[in-house]
Amino acid sequence: MLLSVLREIRDPRDVNARHILAELLFVALAATLCGAKSCVEIAEFAEAREEDLKEILSLPHGAPSHDTFSRVFRLLDPEELERAFTAFMTALRQELGLPPPRGVVAIDGKALRRGYEKGQAHLAPLMVGVWDAETRLAIAGVRAPGRSEVQGTLDLLKGLTLKGCTVTADALHCHPAMAEAVLAAKAQYALGLKANHGPLFTAAEAGFATAGDLAFFETKERAHGRSERRRASVLPAARLRGRPSFPGLKAIGRIEAERTGTNGQRKVSVRYIALSRQLSPARLATVVRTHWSIENQLHWPLDVVFHEDDARTRKDNAPQNLAVIRRLAQNILRTHPLDKPMASKMRRARWNKEFFFELFTHMR
Repeated sequence: MLLSVLREIRDPRDVNARHILAELLFVALAATLCGAKSCVEIAEFAEAREEDLKEILSLPHGAPSHDTFSRVFRLLDPEELERAFTAFMTALRQELGLPPPRGVVAIDGKALRRGYEKGQAHLAPLMVGVWDAETRLAIAGVRAPGRSEVQGTLDLLKGLTLKGCTVTADALHCHPAMAEAVLAAKAQYALGLKANHGPLFTAAEAGFATAGDLAFFETKERAHGRSERRRASVLPAARLRGRPSFPGLKAIGRIEAERTGTNGQRKVSVRYIALSRQLSPARLATVVRTHWSIENQLHWPLDVVFHEDDARTRKDNAPQNLAVIRRLAQNILRTHPLDKPMASKMRRARWNKEFFFELFTHMR
């Protein structure tokens, strides 16, 4: 299944290229599953495991060099690899009997901190990810054009089917174009609202200030000497006075949080959320909390397990292409049924030939 998807990617090299593109990409993915973090390490993996790889691949010219991998990832059109990623995830869900996304789908950006061109540390590439919180799988990922997370998100949404999902994003995305794109994908939105959308934010503050007693849902947590109280409430959009036009707006949610640290200091914060569907306070609290799984279960493993923040590949298209490979590897590891952390599965794939092959065969 995976190789058939990779064969659909257009080869950017000359016709006299020695190594088969789909096989190069497969080797890079296999190496990443075993902990490789750069083109040099991918080439070392290919040399060390050449005989094992030849049980799956032809590799007519032996193990490719690191220069070959580097050149391919620099030249490869990121859109080609991103489309293959999306196609593979669609096929993988079908093979594993997983339904299409139907719960919270979170969107957020992540910088490739060391993937910048020399002398441009302030312009690190930015990847926009779409995350299915229910299955804990990345659905899609794209480099934000011109580091514009908003434009990258709009580009992604055009190619996704999210019928019945609730799309969540931070306040950067709270604008009419994003709302329209989510609704066009037949989904609902829950978008963070801050003063960057001044008129709507002002209307929300005034609406809650004059709303009187509203039904709310409250949670309390205590751990490690710290305590937190969170209260969620929802105000129908019809009760907002002088509210500006915003596509599909049905309600405004509010999350009031009070945190007490180990030093006894209290910190109070209030967040507003624009909603295209009127949720119950309890459901609002769940949706907002679930959104942050994209940080804890996608971005955090990419940095801690795959060491993405330390990746120094910088030239041309290579940073974002290798970022897509890492996200694909993360999904494969996560869907394997062994009840072990991803880092443990990576070690097993390095040490155990049978388990290495099993990472691919279990998807059939």
